Amino acid sequence: MSEDWLGRWATGRTGWHETDGNAGLRTHWPAAQLSGADRQRVLVPFCGKTLDLLWLIHQGYEVVGVELAEVAVRQFFAENDLEFEVVVEENLHRFIAKKLPLSISCGDYWGFSDPPFDALYDRGALVALPHTMRRDYVEHTKTLLLANAVKMVVTLEYDQSIVAGPPFAVHADELTEYWSDLRRVGQYDDLQNCPPKFRTAGITDVQEVVWLSS
Repeated sequence: MSEDWLGRWATGRTGWHETDGNAGLRTHWPAAQLSGADRQRVLVPFCGKTLDLLWLIHQGYEVVGVELAEVAVRQFFAENDLEFEVVVEENLHRFIAKKLPLSISCGDYWGFSDPPFDALYDRGALVALPHTMRRDYVEHTKTLLLANAVKMVVTLEYDQSIVAGPPFAVHADELTEYWSDLRRVGQYDDLQNCPPKFRTAGITDVQEVVWLSS
């Protein structure tokens, strides 16, 4: 899985990347649940170079991304004209923005540990993993979150008998096994944001579903 992910970033095969960020995040992010005197920390696993990182920062949060592909991290800082420094840690390299409350840890997500987080935003992680890896991902993520952390998870629903991921379909019955407190708050036609292989295979219906903890 790691080799495939790195290869896709190296060759630009990142059809899941949304150049303007995710509309579901902007519509459904629960700012009221995260109000408080201290700056809240948001974890963004498998963040790539998404502009969602900047959107969350502009809402007043400290944002910590985790990304395996260093090329994606460097592109994020370069494309957004952000100065950074790199701190070498035991398992990862941490890219720290000099003027924003933002860092991206580059390396294996399972080697990342920097709890606690007040919130999780997952638009690119769960759908990037095959079924055999998803439960381990969720269990590791739970160790990083506060017990009452807000969780927003964005999934895709489509017929995988027509085309295989990534990004993979994650349906409601599976997702709620991992997090029983998640509730569906939005659903959108997402075919235009899917990789070209979806349309080539004949897929005509891809639903992006936004889930939020209750």
